[in-house]
Amino acid sequence: MAGTPPDYFSATGQLWGNPVYNWENLQRENFEWWLQRFRSILHYVNLIRIDHFRGFQAFWAVKQGETTAMNGEWIEAPGEAFFKALNDKLGHLPIIAEDLGTITPEVEALRDRFELPGMKILQFAFGDGTQIEKRFLPFSYSHNCVVYTGTHDNDTTVGWFNQLSEQARAAVRFYLGCTSSEEIHWDLIRLAQSSVADRAITPLQDILGLGTNSRMNFPGKAVGNWGWRYQQSNLTPQLRDRLKKIAETYGRTSILQISDYK
Repeated sequence: MAGTPPDYFSATGQLWGNPVYNWENLQRENFEWWLQRFRSILHYVNLIRIDHFRGFQAFWAVKQGETTAMNGEWIEAPGEAFFKALNDKLGHLPIIAEDLGTITPEVEALRDRFELPGMKILQFAFGDGTQIEKRFLPFSYSHNCVVYTGTHDNDTTVGWFNQLSEQARAAVRFYLGCTSSEEIHWDLIRLAQSSVADRAITPLQDILGLGTNSRMNFPGKAVGNWGWRYQQSNLTPQLRDRLKKIAETYGRTSILQISDYK
């Protein structure tokens, strides 16, 4: 069965219950099943995020009958052969590699070998308040990455910040250079947009400044997820204009004129 080992999301890992891929058979057929899948996806989207990218280098396999993902093993996958076939058949695709969790130098080498942008999560930078995770802070980014305030697996930025210790909240405010946290979601949106990352992505819950009750997903929890919805009335001209000015200010659209700063 597929899953992930214990990590910061779950002390017992995540056991999904679905079978692992038969990579020997897929490779014997020149990965045609995967190629068809990518062709189909590209009819619907312009950008593909590969979830659990590390599974293309090695995947966590758990024997049938286990009730948690703790007793599993890493099994190598033919990731280099797969991405080479993908590039040969379809060209260099617009792919984001979700490179979070248990990442090894081999996983990073596979990502970099095919020039795939990885993910940087600002919420992860401040950990539990006892130490700073420098690789998630903008001063350590390369251009070829995607920065998020948080993802669907995280709490909203407002919910995350409110649950931090006072020590951790102070560290966040100091890094941001602000004395107030009344608009912490906008502070992190600005931090993401101002980074050198080629792309910056913000969940709509963060743009709206919503709390934990609007969280999208709880990893390892089988029910009660993906229920949040927004109303058309939430998308106001004021929000549009604020996002537009931030994007322009940090060079993600056209450049603002000095007269635009009011």
